[in-house]
Amino acid sequence: MKSPARMLLAVPCALALVAAPTTAWSADQPKPTSTAKPTSTAKTTTATTTDKAKSAAKVAPVDCVKVKCIALTFDDGPGKYADKLLDTFKKYKAKGTFFLEGQYVKSRPAFAKRMAAEGHDLGNHSYTHPHLREVSEDKIREELTKTQDIVKQVTGKSPTMIRPPYGEMDDRVKAIAAEMGMPIVLWNGGSRDWATKNEKAIYDEVLKNAKRDGVILMHDWVEQTVKVMPKLLTALQKQGYHVVAVSSLRGAKDLKAADIYPVGSEKDEDLSGDTPAEGAESAESPSDGQ
Repeated sequence: MKSPARMLLAVPCALALVAAPTTAWSADQPKPTSTAKPTSTAKTTTATTTDKAKSAAKVAPVDCVKVKCIALTFDDGPGKYADKLLDTFKKYKAKGTFFLEGQYVKSRPAFAKRMAAEGHDLGNHSYTHPHLREVSEDKIREELTKTQDIVKQVTGKSPTMIRPPYGEMDDRVKAIAAEMGMPIVLWNGGSRDWATKNEKAIYDEVLKNAKRDGVILMHDWVEQTVKVMPKLLTALQKQGYHVVAVSSLRGAKDLKAADIYPVGSEKDEDLSGDTPAEGAESAESPSDGQ
């Protein structure tokens, strides 16, 4: 079309050549026809495009047998910053595990609903966070069943695992977990976010403890944890980690009632140092964050 000979053609011919579709264009798109399409077809096309966009936004399943995975877990929530944390997880196509206190599910139901709707794991962390070894068997059962009930009522889904407050348990806790048909999930790495409340310290501690199939303890009521999460997720992903819910980790899919995961974590004497000390600030007033 751009040869010297063709440039000498008459103006009408030149215009006709310019208007004709090129070979490359024709290969990529169907030739337009003169027949007008009904308005309903345009609406259908728009709907199809929207559906495809929604489909593309979904996080593809991760096989942690084949790739390196890590689970970030959050206790004592939903905390008052949980919505911002969920926004970050959604942006980075990551999944988390939230061990919920019934009292905060009651006061912040919207956050709990989002956690369930966006595909995160839900766990039971008691109703009021007592030391379960120091209360009666009836009280242990009440704390756990009451939380099961309110989470199901609010989200439509029941927690699938138990994390006892402070990681403390005894034979009674294990027996009740067996009754309820749920495994006990502890952790094998901490963040000490509740103690430092410092973004760099939290970032460094998590990366220090990161390992394949790691279960990291964090808190969504610590503002600095939520603020550093974009940087932390970026760093973990650069190291080849897929940030997944606990249920996706190797060895977690086949857990039975009262099984303890990670294996051997209940024997780790250092675990208690990762949890808030008695009297430390917790998820704050149940009245906020609604």
